[in-house]
Amino acid sequence: MQNGTDYDVLIIGGGQAGIPLAYKLAGEDRTVALAERKDLGGSCVNFGCSPTKAAIASAKVAFQARRASEYGVEIPEVRIDFPAVLRRARGVAETKRAGLDKGLQGSENPALIRGHARIEGKEQGGFRVSVGDRSLLVGQVVLNTGTRTLIPPIDGLDAVDYIDAGNWMDREDLPGHLVLVGGSYIGLEMAQFYRRMGSDVTVVVGSSDHVAPVEDEDVSEAMRGLLAEEGIRFVFCERAQGVATDGDGLTLTLDGGDPAEVRATHLFLATGRRPNTDDLGLENVGVETDRRGFIETDERLATGAEGIWAAGDIRGGPMFTHTSYDDHRVLLSQMAGDGSRTTDRVVPYAVFTDPELGRVGMTERAAREAGHEVEVHRFDMEGEKGKAFELGENKGFIKVVADASNDRVLGAAVLTAEGGELVHIYEDLMNADQPLSVVREAVYIHPTLAEDIQSAI
Repeated sequence: MQNGTDYDVLIIGGGQAGIPLAYKLAGEDRTVALAERKDLGGSCVNFGCSPTKAAIASAKVAFQARRASEYGVEIPEVRIDFPAVLRRARGVAETKRAGLDKGLQGSENPALIRGHARIEGKEQGGFRVSVGDRSLLVGQVVLNTGTRTLIPPIDGLDAVDYIDAGNWMDREDLPGHLVLVGGSYIGLEMAQFYRRMGSDVTVVVGSSDHVAPVEDEDVSEAMRGLLAEEGIRFVFCERAQGVATDGDGLTLTLDGGDPAEVRATHLFLATGRRPNTDDLGLENVGVETDRRGFIETDERLATGAEGIWAAGDIRGGPMFTHTSYDDHRVLLSQMAGDGSRTTDRVVPYAVFTDPELGRVGMTERAAREAGHEVEVHRFDMEGEKGKAFELGENKGFIKVVADASNDRVLGAAVLTAEGGELVHIYEDLMNADQPLSVVREAVYIHPTLAEDIQSAI
């Protein structure tokens, strides 16, 4: 400990950046405390990545079972035990959370302190922070408190027991007809999950003509079409205006929608994320946030207050577990290393619909707007006669946006079976600053799905 502080570093929030950073700073002879007011693991472990992928796996099994006759297999009846599906998802979350708890149990460095943390001000030698009923003086602070569902201003919402990304595992009654507000990534994944579980699903998309609006139009339209083939209905409008319960159901009214209202049994809100920065005492030390409450940082993850850092979703930008995890490596470099690692990096992501969308780099639209000489490579999976065809999984397409002047990858969209895995091949080319010819001229195993990555270019 330095300058009479209780700890050299206090990390507020036990998410995907906070926990590994705590261990590694402790390994660099820093005294570290990790403050967590609820559950370790952040959104990924507790209600996001881990349990949703477990639930999506159950949905995939049900979907494949219904298709069994296409493979010459007869399954007379497919029954969904929805509470059992959710129990499995909760079990995945609980197992991972228990492992995190066990690792920190009894540890003195890093030390786990349970309770809500709030920065009270700056003092000689560090920052005064209250954690539960304790008052600590710490040298540096890392903010890693994550986000929660952004609740939109819908009239009558206070009287509705709605579902969102944080409570979906607690709702064991399978919706008869689910109306889901939000046409971006969480919304699309959960819409397909509930549809495959047996619910009728209507997705309400506001303020956009397309689902997943940050994607190129051909990608978003293909995703909408694939989900529509499974019976998911899409309604586009200006916004969801009001909701009212009526007997055993509810009615959602839409501004500018056709139809003007949707009758359903349950409501799911997937309308974005709000940062957990509203009760951290940021104003006491001059940490700035944007108009939505996200903390402003530079490429080193430093805030405007020297000695206070931010990591993960609360700083805005790409909100993925893997970026949060990499944030801990940036911070380790800045706080205990040579400072060379920054957020100047290639960040891939995936949408875990079926087929998956694996994405990296620029869209075609963004590349053209940036002034690149663009060459687009496209490979339609329905014409593919390799492993995807043999598996009966040949839906979607691959799109690669390249710089025509040097054959480098600017971006890629892999909307295929295992698209979230396959996109890493293009990411590796981007990280290595190598041309597409490296993959184009390589020898790939036949039959594999990776062959399609090669065929696309």
